[in-house]
Amino acid sequence: MDTNEALFIRIVEAGSLKAAAEQLGTDPSNVSRRIAALEHRLQVRLLQRSTRRSSPTEAGSIYYEGLRRLLDEQQALESKLRGARDTPSGLLKVAAPHDFGSHFIAPVLQEMVRTAPDLQVELILGSQFEDLRAQGIDVAVRIGQLPDSSLICRRLGNVPRVIVASPDYLARKGVPSKPADLRQHDFIFYTRMQQQRQLRFGTGKQAQQLNVRGKLIINSVSAIRKLVEAGEGMHLGPVWAFREGLESGQLVSVLPDYPQQSFPLHALYLSTAYVPAKIRQFIDRLAKRCQDNDFLA
Repeated sequence: MDTNEALFIRIVEAGSLKAAAEQLGTDPSNVSRRIAALEHRLQVRLLQRSTRRSSPTEAGSIYYEGLRRLLDEQQALESKLRGARDTPSGLLKVAAPHDFGSHFIAPVLQEMVRTAPDLQVELILGSQFEDLRAQGIDVAVRIGQLPDSSLICRRLGNVPRVIVASPDYLARKGVPSKPADLRQHDFIFYTRMQQQRQLRFGTGKQAQQLNVRGKLIINSVSAIRKLVEAGEGMHLGPVWAFREGLESGQLVSVLPDYPQQSFPLHALYLSTAYVPAKIRQFIDRLAKRCQDNDFLA
């Protein structure tokens, strides 16, 4: 990294001019002069400087995201020309649903950091669908049907789902014997959209759809699991999140003869001529983890 542009990238990822200078073995004043020269050339302020931290301005964030992507593509291109698979480096920014990301993706990123000393990672947990380019996200992992987009999409597998309840709840409210019985039960929902969506049983002409009710909406699978185990209601969610409770008897599968449709699991990333190693290897590792995990189909 010997250009002012590459130095700017390092400062943003290191968090301060001082930290970047320490990484490069140079004096902070030299780093400051080079960034000032870059800002003078561009006629825009790129960094908000303080004694402890240097954060990008709005213009600096836009410039960083563009430069980072260009540098990643350059490294991927040069690696292809050398006929080698390059080592992941720079910042890998991943977005994923909260509980799934904590359970499945954080360990993958941890492994990557251990084996790639020049790699930094940022995991953004949430259920919203992000604008990858605007937010500088490299990969978004999503569960469910996807809207049409220009993003590259790799299917990683399926996420089986199950309706669960506690034995105490079923003893109190009754055990459903057919889908229509669910109308008499209390559900806990992950999102308002799930609350409004009909449950579907079967396929084709034999399919049944029905509305269910409930007063609780909580966008945390772990919080929902605690409430279900406490007998507060039923929930339709991923098998992996409730596997332990089902095996221990704390939870019961409701209407097991009427299985729910699995949701597809995808990794999404921007279309580029050369995909950086950090993106390729992350998706490959996550795909293997999904294949090795019997909670996912």
